[in-house]
Amino acid sequence: MTAIRRTTRLSRLAAVGVASTASVLLLAGPAFAHVSVQPVGPAAKGGYATVNIKVPNERDNASTVKLEVTFPVKDHPLTSVMPQPIPGWTVQVEKARLDKPLKVHGKEIKEAVEKITWTGGKVGPGEFQQFPLSLGQLPEDADKLVLKAVQTYDNKEVVRWIEEPKEGQPEPKTPAPVLKLTAPASDGHGAPAADDKAASAAKGGDSDKKTTAAAADSSDTTARVLGIVGIIVGVAGVAFGVLAGRRRAA
Repeated sequence: MTAIRRTTRLSRLAAVGVASTASVLLLAGPAFAHVSVQPVGPAAKGGYATVNIKVPNERDNASTVKLEVTFPVKDHPLTSVMPQPIPGWTVQVEKARLDKPLKVHGKEIKEAVEKITWTGGKVGPGEFQQFPLSLGQLPEDADKLVLKAVQTYDNKEVVRWIEEPKEGQPEPKTPAPVLKLTAPASDGHGAPAADDKAASAAKGGDSDKKTTAAAADSSDTTARVLGIVGIIVGVAGVAFGVLAGRRRAA
């Protein structure tokens, strides 16, 4: 019996050891902290949006010193791409000539931003850096915008985040940052359309008119009631005076 109990205890300890080892391996595995694009607020089709290119450092013995982001200038050109200054980093914006010019707000746009490069700064081990951008005009005929990124470390290692994720398939090892677009706003900037404003104003005007009319009807009714009361009081006073005069005469 003693040998059987010892064997059972050893089996349980072995099972616990396997489970603990598996947990440690899972926790020690890759964090899957990829370069990504994150919108600040809505990124509606046909509108403008502010986004952050989030760059984590996935190395323990090297620092990120360069970031390149490429835009789909052929498929979905963006007429406005403006980087926000970041202390310690130098930014370079490259444009490409469009095969077919775009018209935006009555102006003809012949060039669009193709690539932005940040250099001079450093993202150390265990750190991340956000690179803010203002983008527009976002495409109206797409549900997402794929931005390809290249991350360079100070040990000359280069990681290309350029693989486009496919729906229904496993995530690639180096996925490209994907900006998901939401339904278009009423006027492309997140504000209500002019027709909606006019309709609201019309509704408000009708409501004011109804309130004024109701107040006028109430005033007319009050005036009529007071007038009738006044007539009754006057008639009663005249009758009282006549009766009083007759009594005196008698």
